[in-house]
Amino acid sequence: MDTKKPLVYSTHMIPNEGLSILNDNCVVKVSNEEGILPRSILLEEVRGVDGILCFLTDVIDREAMEAAGNQLRVISNFAAGYDNIDVEEATRRGILVTNTPGVLTETTADLAWALLMAIARRVVEGDKFVREGKFRGWDALLFLGTDVHGATLGIIGLGRIGQAMVRRAQGFNMKVIYYDQEPVLPEIESALNVSYRNLHNLLNEADFISIHVPLTDRTFHLIGEKELKLMKKESYLINTSRGPVIDEKALFKALQEEWIRGAALDVFENEPEVEPGLLSLDNVILVPHIGSASYKTRSRMAIIAAENLVSALRGEIPEYLVNPEVLRPKNE
Repeated sequence: MDTKKPLVYSTHMIPNEGLSILNDNCVVKVSNEEGILPRSILLEEVRGVDGILCFLTDVIDREAMEAAGNQLRVISNFAAGYDNIDVEEATRRGILVTNTPGVLTETTADLAWALLMAIARRVVEGDKFVREGKFRGWDALLFLGTDVHGATLGIIGLGRIGQAMVRRAQGFNMKVIYYDQEPVLPEIESALNVSYRNLHNLLNEADFISIHVPLTDRTFHLIGEKELKLMKKESYLINTSRGPVIDEKALFKALQEEWIRGAALDVFENEPEVEPGLLSLDNVILVPHIGSASYKTRSRMAIIAAENLVSALRGEIPEYLVNPEVLRPKNE
């Protein structure tokens, strides 16, 4: 082993474009586990490493940092979000934390829009119907869906991806309203042609609701039974943000009892597990956390994650540093 190069551990295989950057600059250990990496393997494999490249499914907390040891200098997250990392603990230890923002904005918005269209026009149900040999010809009442054009879209979280959804909605002549912890600047509202609502009013008014918020203490179960009962009976809920933002048990009840017309989920409260009842329903679309899953975007994410890690190990400031306060002198 080349001891002159820093040692890094990648918790999962990543696209070759990023892996080659790591191999050129580091000694690399890559997990060959499929699915979520078992905790015991993570704690064993991070021992003695200088850097960790991890996924959202990897919890990098105090225990993991202690297992790595004092030489750990950087945790590079292969994601825009970083709620899987104890950033405060990393900062206290002088460890840089990085992420891959921006690059997945349009790709994730593409999927959110695809889910919106698919649930509105019952595309998945129709596909299943044809494959099962049930199609007997055109019928005036067959798989009636909901018009997207001219409808009202409610965006929860008007960040990068939320704004990308607004741009897609404009092509369908939709009225767009939004809720966020704070309204955006008036000039941004004007440029996007959107109007602010509090959460209660947004849920009452929107025909389609698309969620684009990070997972925090404030957004955990942001949508529960009370919120679902505020929605229109003919409305739809789309989530491509984080699973725990929605109370899945409450959503199952809402869909089963038809408080709302449908939902489409790319993320789940307890991934990879899904609330069992949802699996039996036709008025929900379930896809396996593929918001950023395009060839181009995942390759770019791999490059950014690798460059973040290598830059930090060189003593440079990574371009996408989550905790810049780690660079401040201790006595400040």
